[in-house]
Amino acid sequence: MESFPVDIDAGQIVRWIMAEQAAAPATFKTSARRTTEVRRIAERREYHLGDEEREDLSEVATIGTLEIAPAHGADGWLLTVTVEDEVGPQELGVEAVPEAEHQIDIGTFYTTFIRPERGTASVVAEVDNPTAWPKVQRLLDAIERDRRDVTGPSSEF
Repeated sequence: MESFPVDIDAGQIVRWIMAEQAAAPATFKTSARRTTEVRRIAERREYHLGDEEREDLSEVATIGTLEIAPAHGADGWLLTVTVEDEVGPQELGVEAVPEAEHQIDIGTFYTTFIRPERGTASVVAEVDNPTAWPKVQRLLDAIERDRRDVTGPSSEF
């Protein structure tokens, strides 16, 4: 698979996909998940933490991932929206360790991760073969221009 960064707002993509699925549910397959990662705090001068303090604290990051694919997997493309939100240093007890991964629906992904000041969002398009790239370009153009096929499910993507 070859990957390409996409320079379209993550919120615009998610809103467009949600509207398209409401109008033509069989056009795309979507899969969303929320992952929580507990990380060791890196040694940085700006943190002003000693070794003991760093051992007691962990950095918690919540990552939302939405994968969008054509209804027919043979079309050979995947669009991935990722939002990473670093909560920052926290003292975690054994009972406070968060879940590793949790499946969520696209509406929950939108309300949880697509908000101002939520985190760092990125969008990547991946294609399996040369014939998939023009389909991804048409999809991205439709999202960017907020254009939908009003006659029913679109086979152009």
